[in-house]
Amino acid sequence: MAPTLLIAALAGFVIATVGLHLASTLLVVQRLRRPPPPLPGALPRISLLRPLCGLDPFDAETLRTSFSLDYPDYELIFCVASPDDPIVALVQRLIAEHPERGARLLVGDDPVSRNPKLNNLIKGWKAATGEFVLMTDSNVLLPPDYLDQMLALWQPGTGLVTSPAAGQRGEGLWGALESGFLNGYQARWQLAADEFGIGFAQGKNMMWRRDFLAAAGGPAVLGRDLAEDVAATKLVRSAGLRVRLAQHPFPQPIGRRGFLQVWSRQLRWARVRRAGFVWLFAPEILTGAVAPAVATLALVALGALDPWVFVAGFVAWYGLEWALARVAGWPAGLRDLVAWVMRDVLIPALWCCAWAGRGFVWRGTAMPETRPEKGRS
Repeated sequence: MAPTLLIAALAGFVIATVGLHLASTLLVVQRLRRPPPPLPGALPRISLLRPLCGLDPFDAETLRTSFSLDYPDYELIFCVASPDDPIVALVQRLIAEHPERGARLLVGDDPVSRNPKLNNLIKGWKAATGEFVLMTDSNVLLPPDYLDQMLALWQPGTGLVTSPAAGQRGEGLWGALESGFLNGYQARWQLAADEFGIGFAQGKNMMWRRDFLAAAGGPAVLGRDLAEDVAATKLVRSAGLRVRLAQHPFPQPIGRRGFLQVWSRQLRWARVRRAGFVWLFAPEILTGAVAPAVATLALVALGALDPWVFVAGFVAWYGLEWALARVAGWPAGLRDLVAWVMRDVLIPALWCCAWAGRGFVWRGTAMPETRPEKGRS
């Protein structure tokens, strides 16, 4: 009796996990193939804020895209905490090259929260004149219709429009690994969740109605949680509104990475998810291919399945991710396939390490985990 029940439980688990993988992939493929939603008739003024910290290899390319957006009425504000930051000279040069844009660089640090990015952005928020304020990280490549894509998602009942990043141009195996985490894992799950109306904020791209965030207390309120995207999600949901995601993730050039860079970044994000949404993070150890692969091998060992089923399942699992990557325009070569397998092997290890520690260090700043304020979800 025990083996029969065990076989049934294992088979049910494999069917459930493979079914979720299939369903989430098909949902995102369908989403990416839909025609873009139309823009509203009247186009409001948008303030685009880009926080800066340090000089990265792709900054000239990513920041230059801020000046060439096909939108009739937007202002561009760059924010940096220190006048000695090496990125200042680059931004000053870009502003001089595009005088028609009237972009501004604001310098200074206002400690309104424990989050250094929010402390950097607050001066831009105060200077912004747009009806909408869009906070966009410096490492995101902005397509010409970036503002159109974000604004088109602003439907009735929306409190925030956001978007994950899509990793592009990763160099070497570790660059491919970073892209694999961003694309076929994180972006897939986030976009699939949005299809069910349960979108989660992503700090890389966050578009707010100025009056809504101002009434809540401004960007400082986003420092109440370990990361601004967790606080943003809670704020919007507490108001009875929805977080909506852009139809297509926006590209982020990855370049060369080391394994420890990828590990530390993924561990940081894992701890953010555990601290912010523990009920959602708890089953993450079952995501990726490892859990269903182990269950399938157990069925083979029990004589309930032939070994070829395991091989066929492996091909089908990653074949689905390959198909999604091709539709989305994400990296999908042999090196990427190896990176996807490595990513799935790392997921359980990251999950365990996320439980083992609290907080993290971000750009030299300690971000301790604290309990949510009483009365807040």
